[in-house]
Amino acid sequence: MDVAVAGSHGFIGSALVADLVARGHGVRRLVRRGTGSGGTGSGDGKGPRGTSSSDDGALRANPTHAATDPPGVRQVLWDPRTGELAPAALEGADAVVNLAGAGVGDHRWTPAYRQKLLGSRTTTTSLLARTIARLDDPPVLVNASGTGAYGNRGDEVLTEASERGDDFLAQLVKAWENATAPAADAGARVVWLRSGIVLGASGGALGRLLPLLRLGVGGPLGSGRQWWSWITLVDELAVIRHVIGADVRGPVNAVAPEPTTNRELTRALAKALHRPAALTVPRFALRIAVGQLAADLVASQRVVPAVLSRTGFAWTHAAPEEAARWVAARG
Repeated sequence: MDVAVAGSHGFIGSALVADLVARGHGVRRLVRRGTGSGGTGSGDGKGPRGTSSSDDGALRANPTHAATDPPGVRQVLWDPRTGELAPAALEGADAVVNLAGAGVGDHRWTPAYRQKLLGSRTTTTSLLARTIARLDDPPVLVNASGTGAYGNRGDEVLTEASERGDDFLAQLVKAWENATAPAADAGARVVWLRSGIVLGASGGALGRLLPLLRLGVGGPLGSGRQWWSWITLVDELAVIRHVIGADVRGPVNAVAPEPTTNRELTRALAKALHRPAALTVPRFALRIAVGQLAADLVASQRVVPAVLSRTGFAWTHAAPEEAARWVAARG
């Protein structure tokens, strides 16, 4: 299998590249011309509700192989800001996995940063979709998305068929997914990977929570009763491989089959780390620390993976206790 990856230097992207190479697959790592961290973003670092988080790094323009890349990885130049992406760069690929986007949790949501969040997703996705549409044999497009699509829904069980929400993140996800339209209109199979909270030993949504839990000073956020739909990094990678090969299209909820409350997940993590989790982080403290992102952290989304269950996906970590033990062992 030959896979092109955009956003390949972030929390999920870097793990995906390593995973594909280890399994003997070829990887085309899309990198921007020049260096710097401005523009569209190049990493994924999953934030709350699976919204992607930038990990731009210093990406060197190199159309062949970078010294730090393992054999089997080829770098391909692109520049979403100028629309630079030759169709030949994607010709012959079996799949394009797009994980690029500025980080939802990296900055307060000022009007300017909201525009960056939107532009970093729609610009990259639109360029990939338009380029795929020009190919005679288009690859599948697996486009990052998030369970933020559903908004704050309390105890309602949410599947891929559920209505969208209407808050900022839901509107962001809608625009992000809509940007894939040129590829779908041209006959390409397009998957919207609506990832939940991706659990790993470092990075992702737990990047700030785990150090506190290890010190014994962490705890539930807000009331702790809000539903958090989650998935471990190892299962997130497996879902990506699954949807590349499975006959699925449209939204796919990349979450474990057992959503849990924030309180239950936090306690499971603390137990696996052999630490207490008695402290509660009140909503006002979250608001001071992360601004408007606090609303997403205390939002309730009870999302279930109907499509994955129907298509025979097998989870490595299906229960929160399993996930917590895996995260603790990795750290």
